[in-house]
Amino acid sequence: MFVAEGQVALASADNRGDIANRVFILGEQAVAVIDTGGSFQAGDALKTAIRARTSLPIRYVINTHMHPDHVLGNAAFREEGTVFAGHAKLPRALAARAGQYLEANQRLIGEAGFSGTQIVPPTLLVEGEAQLDLGGRVLRLTAHSTAHTDNDLTVYDEKTGTLILGDLLFEDHLPVIDGSLNGWLAVLDRLAERGAARAVPGHGPASLPWPEAAADERAYLRALQGDLRMAIRAGWPLSRALVDIKPQGREHWRLIEDYHRRNVSAGYAEMEWE
Repeated sequence: MFVAEGQVALASADNRGDIANRVFILGEQAVAVIDTGGSFQAGDALKTAIRARTSLPIRYVINTHMHPDHVLGNAAFREEGTVFAGHAKLPRALAARAGQYLEANQRLIGEAGFSGTQIVPPTLLVEGEAQLDLGGRVLRLTAHSTAHTDNDLTVYDEKTGTLILGDLLFEDHLPVIDGSLNGWLAVLDRLAERGAARAVPGHGPASLPWPEAAADERAYLRALQGDLRMAIRAGWPLSRALVDIKPQGREHWRLIEDYHRRNVSAGYAEMEWE
């Protein structure tokens, strides 16, 4: 198994959308890629790294969820025999945001660095669990209920005991809510019960202990949940919550200014209707 660590940063011309962790796994007969980066160029660089290590066919490209830094490199892997896999809700989510994702990321990365980038949705759709065999190496795919998004999928490599979590797990990079705050905490609770030798986050170091790796993320999300419930009970409007609710573990997280207020807004809308 190989992990290409993405930068903890926003997409830019300098990084060409290479801001999320990507994984490739070699079996005896084939290769699986898990997430492809934020542009065709990022995906093509990953493909070059794979080809430096093996000539085996790339049979599967698995996307852990819909966000552009994880899926916009898919087009680099579009070739005969490659199957794109993801959560059953992923095609609908990508279709709804395709134009927005392409326009926004081309603006951030620049036309030259974004050339060739396309939305490539999965055709192998996972509801519940599925298994993929690379030849002597089985990957177990699990589709989750709404958490970070409504289309989160994890991959467990049985050979090494590695749990690849996508953006259900953030380290260094502030967690970002695009689904359900309550749901994310519930999914983390369920995943904590699953034994794994190590975890690969969507952002952060290539390998972390599991479930200890989720402690900081869980603390941030639980504190936000508690603060939002308190604010709503006290009658705070969203405008006050955005200013007065501060992030738990401020010294730990990067990109706070880019995402914390967004998390407050998303969580407030959810908590209002509990």
